[in-house]
Amino acid sequence: MKRINIIVFLCLFTLISFAQSRQALDLKDITYNKFRPENIYGVIPIPGDGEHYSQMNAGGTQIIKYSFKTGKQVEVLFDAATARECPFKKFDSYSFSPDGTKILIATETKPIYRHSYTAVHYIYSLKRNLEGKINNVIEKLSDKGPQQVPIFSPDGNLIAFVRNNNIFLVKLLFGNSESQVTEDGKENAIINGIPDWVYEEEFSFNRAFEFTADSKMIAFIRFDETEVPTYSFPLFAGEAPHTKNYEKYPGSYVYKYPKTGESNSKVSVLTFDIKSKVTRQVKLPLETGGYIPRIIPTQDANKLAIVTLNRQQNRLDLYFADPRSTVCKLAIRDESDTYISENTFDNIKFYPENFSFLSEKSGFNHLYWYTMGGNLVRQVTSGNYEVKEFLGWDGAENAFYYTSNEGSPLQQAIYKIDRKGKKIKLSSQTGTNNVQFSTDMKYFMNRYTNLQTPLIITLNDNTGKVLTTLVTNEKLKQKLSQYDIPQKEFFTFQTADGTMLNGWMMKPNGFSSTKKYPVLMYQYSGPGSQQVLDSWGISWETYMASRGYVVVCVDGRGTGGRGAAFEKCTYMKLGVKEAQDQVSTAQYLGSLPYVDKNNIGIWGWSFGGYMTLMSMSEGTPVFKAGVAVAPVTDWNYYDTIYGERYMRTPQENADGYKAASNFTRADKLHGNLLIVHGMADDNVHFQNTAEYAEHLVQLDKQFDMQIYTNRNHSIFGGNTRYHLYTKLTDFFDRNLKQ
Repeated sequence: MKRINIIVFLCLFTLISFAQSRQALDLKDITYNKFRPENIYGVIPIPGDGEHYSQMNAGGTQIIKYSFKTGKQVEVLFDAATARECPFKKFDSYSFSPDGTKILIATETKPIYRHSYTAVHYIYSLKRNLEGKINNVIEKLSDKGPQQVPIFSPDGNLIAFVRNNNIFLVKLLFGNSESQVTEDGKENAIINGIPDWVYEEEFSFNRAFEFTADSKMIAFIRFDETEVPTYSFPLFAGEAPHTKNYEKYPGSYVYKYPKTGESNSKVSVLTFDIKSKVTRQVKLPLETGGYIPRIIPTQDANKLAIVTLNRQQNRLDLYFADPRSTVCKLAIRDESDTYISENTFDNIKFYPENFSFLSEKSGFNHLYWYTMGGNLVRQVTSGNYEVKEFLGWDGAENAFYYTSNEGSPLQQAIYKIDRKGKKIKLSSQTGTNNVQFSTDMKYFMNRYTNLQTPLIITLNDNTGKVLTTLVTNEKLKQKLSQYDIPQKEFFTFQTADGTMLNGWMMKPNGFSSTKKYPVLMYQYSGPGSQQVLDSWGISWETYMASRGYVVVCVDGRGTGGRGAAFEKCTYMKLGVKEAQDQVSTAQYLGSLPYVDKNNIGIWGWSFGGYMTLMSMSEGTPVFKAGVAVAPVTDWNYYDTIYGERYMRTPQENADGYKAASNFTRADKLHGNLLIVHGMADDNVHFQNTAEYAEHLVQLDKQFDMQIYTNRNHSIFGGNTRYHLYTKLTDFFDRNLKQ
């Protein structure tokens, strides 16, 4: 017995010593991404070659070809160090021509908004001479200034791009001669071939032109934003970066931003005949105020697919337009009592005889298969789960590939439905799986993670068999073992009205169920969003848990993954039910024996900032402190597409806007509040915070405020992000621990 006691004592002593030897998390470790998992960047399945993919090396100096079957390097396709006449040492991104024989390489990339950027592009040919050698010469796409969104024509002989709101064309067979397709592009007035601000932000794309399948025509969306109201914000000299021109007098940034109920851009689809240089306007039956979120080329040169939405965004029409006659024919229509979800657009994929379509008309997002005549062939998937992405169709096997959350809204797996309609799960690991298929659908690269597992990247065949593992993140796991890191645990609870909600919780290091801990609640809560997912990550919330907080995140009503009824129950009154659910979460947590119910805080960013304010003003005084970063404070200040998708216009839904406003409930604000905003936020304008702060002043409500000069919605640059999280840490420590 004594011997056993000694052994037990030694084991406990070893464990305690190990725990004490592990390092505590440091805030700079978090903000400077010390624990970022290894990943593979710039992966592109090589067109016309189902056996290989390419990727950028870590330094952005090479493009390397790899085998899908083995994961081994085959050859270096491009090397900036050895390419002839190459003026740059590294590059930012690249793309292939449709036949895989040419590469477009982007350098000097300068971001504009969320998806848009300008860059100086170069052309590199992979064609080999009779001796099997590549010419190895790089050519500049244009000498007349940086470009936006260049793409190859289907035959690879042309490249079109946008510069200064106009479309240009480069003919590779004619000495890269450059010509101008449109002439009327003008800042804050006319845009050709790229979306305006609100389309880019809310429809998530940055190119609004396409070649027809025969490479003879270009189709593009023209945006007339002349009547869209202008928004401006000041720019100061600042630091990191510093703008010398504004050292004495500030500058300003001016752009078109349509707020709810205001005028949108007038949009139309035009086609340009490359040979005759004739421009035609497509006869598209678009109602006043309607949207054109996508134009998509099909494999038929006489059929251009155009997707339209009415302004209420509850009716989607898919038209086939003849680019020469300009006549449009309605192929399918999808309607909703509320709104059509945005992820529909990029899941429309065209094949010679068929196309795919995702719809929530059954109550859950599912895959439908149509003929090119618009006739429904079959509903491919069904059940009480959501198809997240249509990955592709294998014509040889008549097999469909997709990801879905069947089994749990917290997880994502890869599935195949074969020619007999049999469903086969291809991902063997439970958690979150994201994939890229080879061009012939024979192989895929899978990125897998779960709560306990940092990113693992494997190559698989289309039966799901793992062929090789490319990334294990073993080095990161070894590094993590040296730290005392709180772990997430999933939980569910039932609100007073009977709704079951999903959440995760991180308990402090050395947690004891006999102690009382302060709580920090994090949430985003936006329509269709999900923060409670089975995936790995270390964030500021992890750091706060390591400092003695119980940290919790709950996805309330209105969030995604649980079908249309759960997500869309907040329609027309954003923020009301969501706030009730965050209050219910705080009440539930307050009932737990290890929670100090008098010290519960809440925070969020963007929609999460909005929800922080709504929850602290719900009327139930459960939050002692809260932080709202870059919050919307009233939907009258936000853009048309997002705001009206969930709320309709202020003219149609005055009561809903009133109920969803933080101004109308500010008198019930309870708890210590910190508001944070960047003055150069082009998305959620600083106006939201400025006007709300003034309202609180007039109500004699005290609050703290932190403003960041020249910072956009992401609030980063130089030391900014570290300063921000230091501010948040100190605020919660001061209010929830003292």
